[in-house]
Amino acid sequence: MNVDWVQVALVVGVLVPSVILHEVSHGVVALWYGDDTAKKAGRLTLNPLRHIDPLGTVILPALLALSGLGAFGYAKPVPVQPSRLRNPRQHSLYVSLVGPAVNIALALVAVVVYRSFFEVRRFGGGVAIEPSLGARVVFFFGFINVILAVFNLLPIPPLDGSAMVERVLPASWWPTWLKLRQWSFGVLLVIVLALPGALAGVFRPAIDLYSRLL
Repeated sequence: MNVDWVQVALVVGVLVPSVILHEVSHGVVALWYGDDTAKKAGRLTLNPLRHIDPLGTVILPALLALSGLGAFGYAKPVPVQPSRLRNPRQHSLYVSLVGPAVNIALALVAVVVYRSFFEVRRFGGGVAIEPSLGARVVFFFGFINVILAVFNLLPIPPLDGSAMVERVLPASWWPTWLKLRQWSFGVLLVIVLALPGALAGVFRPAIDLYSRLL
């Protein structure tokens, strides 16, 4: 198998700061609304050693990139105690959604930088990026953040999108929801590893929009 190790390094290299900024944003917004748990745990920092999860931040994205199944990952979740938020039900939603919002903002920054300093060649409705290292770094930084934003908005616990479900879920449904949550991570892994085609269909509209913006 021919492996583009430069591309693998690029993917992992842009993924690490992207997931760190995603996680730190959760802790910052939680602090704004009264929960200083992340601050006391020393997690409101850009030091990668405080956030890296060996499996989710390095091994999983590298394996996915090598196998051609895409690229995404996760950092150690920033600790948040909803009960310490001033309005737990509403503010928990804000804490969850700020992570994908940060990834969307970073992807837009990548678009602006790319359009300002590099050229995009269009062909057959697609795009071809410049082969220079700088162009590839910026392109993959935006691409990875698009993937992170869409993936984390999936309404499957423990992803951030599940907060939208929990916000509107009737109280009578909570016992069933909590039972489902204990299996949710396993379901998520099955989707990621066994059903990459299904995920590709979810990501495609966002990736196409990213390509058009470039």
